[in-house]
Amino acid sequence: MSEQIKGNMVTGNPTKALIGFTLPMVAGNLFQQFYNIMDSIIVGNVVGEEALAAVGASTAITMLFVMVAMGTGIGCSVVISQLFGAKKLEKMKTAISTALLSILGFSIFLSILGLMINQGLMHLMGTPKNIFKDAAKYMQIYFFGFVFLFLYNAFSAIFNALGDSKKPLVFLMFSSLLNIGLDLYFVAKLNMGVAGVAWATLIAQGISALLSFVFLMQKLKQIETDKYKRFDSTLLKSMVKVAIPTIVQQSIVSVGMLLVQSAVNRFGSTFLAGYTAATKIDNIAIVPMVAVGNAASTYVAQNMGAKKPERIRQGYQICLVMSAGIGLIIAIILYFTGREFVGLFLDSSSSGEAISIGAKYLSTVSLFYFMMGLMNVSNGVLRGAADMKWFLCCSLCNLTVRVSLTYALADITGGMIIMWANPAGWAVGLIIAVFRYFQGGWKEKKII
Repeated sequence: MSEQIKGNMVTGNPTKALIGFTLPMVAGNLFQQFYNIMDSIIVGNVVGEEALAAVGASTAITMLFVMVAMGTGIGCSVVISQLFGAKKLEKMKTAISTALLSILGFSIFLSILGLMINQGLMHLMGTPKNIFKDAAKYMQIYFFGFVFLFLYNAFSAIFNALGDSKKPLVFLMFSSLLNIGLDLYFVAKLNMGVAGVAWATLIAQGISALLSFVFLMQKLKQIETDKYKRFDSTLLKSMVKVAIPTIVQQSIVSVGMLLVQSAVNRFGSTFLAGYTAATKIDNIAIVPMVAVGNAASTYVAQNMGAKKPERIRQGYQICLVMSAGIGLIIAIILYFTGREFVGLFLDSSSSGEAISIGAKYLSTVSLFYFMMGLMNVSNGVLRGAADMKWFLCCSLCNLTVRVSLTYALADITGGMIIMWANPAGWAVGLIIAVFRYFQGGWKEKKII
């Protein structure tokens, strides 16, 4: 089969195409979360509760920059997917080259910015003094290697846009295993503490980014086309139109985390340690639903490019069933075993209160995972169709509800409002996205 039609989701059985595309994405994202969790398990058990809290306090800031990286890659992939579905392969290659050159420059700028402002953000968030030094050290090392993370996300997004979700899985598996091995060496053997975790992540991501680049170049060489441009300002504008709202949407998620983190920080390191452990589990639990939403986005983009809107309705229904089913299964598992999972991150003999806080958070939030899954799929349709105003509206409303509830009721509930604020935001986002889907205006959007 030629490279021109591999990964094409505009023909054949939609269910088979979506499941085949989604499964490697789920597995890859799970591996990514797996090594993040291993970071926390190693730090929490080898170094201690305060070190885990330091990594947790850093996470809200680093995730803001990660979401910018992911948003940029996803935004560019919508244009690339639509060009691929329309079989405009010369333009597609030009779009890929343009995206990579632009992303390289943007990532260098953000890396420098992160090094300049991260400590200021930590002060604004009220990071506890007893963990400030470790958190600052972690972020400094992290931002030195941010370019690798940014480029790796771009490479993965491009592979996914071409319907190839298997290669990113392989790279993530390699990166995850390497990261865990380096964690054990730097933290457990060399006693480097929080800094060891950061260096392990930087090295693993750097090697993965290099391998991804090599294989992407090989893949593009196999797609036979006429000459293409290295850079095209018109295509860049098209990608920016999609990328900026996606970056804003992804950043909104992290801004919400920052604001919620600020509310959580004032309840002390014990509360923060329990919350950090729970959110680590939470992040890995929602991976399958997020992957289904991303698959829906690629599927819709390719079929919009191929001018086959009738397939989009089928794909949307399939993704809704997949996401809701996965969400319900995960909810059942976490509702009954949440305490055991949280206990993996902390010493049960000295951190009983922190474990109880994390377990309570998980047992409540997990009940609403199905709703988050439905929201992600509906948003994925809007993003794939480049209906960015409505896509962004869903995210803004989601954030507003979550943050408003958290700050209004944090003191009254002792911080535990966070377990209800997320589901409330998901419900609002879902209602808006479903309304727009049935209203049908997204069908008229054009990007290529």
